[in-house]
Amino acid sequence: MAYDSTPVETQTKTSVKMRVCKKVRIRIYTEAEKRTGGEAHRHSHKPTTIKTYRKMNKETFVAFATQKGGVGKSTVTALVANYIHNVMGIDVAVIDCDEPQHSIAGLRDKETALIEKNDSLKAVACEHFRKSGRKGFPIVRSNAVQALDDADSLLSEKGYQPEIVFFDLPGTLKSDGVIKTLSQMDYIFTPVSADRFVVESALQFVMMFNDNLVTTGLAKTKGISLFWTMVDGREKTGLYDLYGKLFAENDFHVLDTRLPDSKRFRREPSDDRKQVFRSTILPPDASMLKGSRIRELSEEICSIING
Repeated sequence: MAYDSTPVETQTKTSVKMRVCKKVRIRIYTEAEKRTGGEAHRHSHKPTTIKTYRKMNKETFVAFATQKGGVGKSTVTALVANYIHNVMGIDVAVIDCDEPQHSIAGLRDKETALIEKNDSLKAVACEHFRKSGRKGFPIVRSNAVQALDDADSLLSEKGYQPEIVFFDLPGTLKSDGVIKTLSQMDYIFTPVSADRFVVESALQFVMMFNDNLVTTGLAKTKGISLFWTMVDGREKTGLYDLYGKLFAENDFHVLDTRLPDSKRFRREPSDDRKQVFRSTILPPDASMLKGSRIRELSEEICSIING
């Protein structure tokens, strides 16, 4: 269902249900669309005023961030945001600033088009919205420079007020605006796999961010946590123990949850596929959720946010 900026109190349950069941519409929003009412198009890299503080303080800003790609950052962002919103019932939003690929926004585009032309998926989506009483969470197509401004614009609208805003950032700290945007995150979660280069890169990132931004007061970040992803059950546990000792010696916090290396994380909706796991609209299939550790990761992240 589309993200609608109309205040909730002016929308009757009947009209909402009619809109959903008549035609499932789920959109990606850009600031350009809000200003012009036109079709979505990419932001230009214009100078912007990056906030050093946020006027809105009820919501929590979260990013899965690292300086090395290939560890599933965007996939984990989509899976956790979807689980927290559609299963745990906590309102979220996603600022997709991983330009130019915009993986999460692209997934929403693909799902929307598929649902609108597939009667079976449309019925599933309609039933989900009817039972849960929830809307699809908004995804804002942005970039690292504009991300905070776009988040503020979303949060200043009446109606939908997310409790958690996820930011999907580029995989390199050299991209314009990444460091400044990260400095405004309440919590940062860094995925790391059991590879020497990935571990060293993660350590460098966490140490740099903590020493240069957190301890100096330039960042508002309350906590940085690492977590294991792409875990192969055949790997020796001693390897993780060794790296874990290294993290502990540097006082780095590591989440208890470890995500397995699983093909199910790539299971998206399709015309011939009944079971869905990676989605921004539908909750993950219960049978596929078991053993994925997404539930455990989402709950652990929420427990950290809630203190």
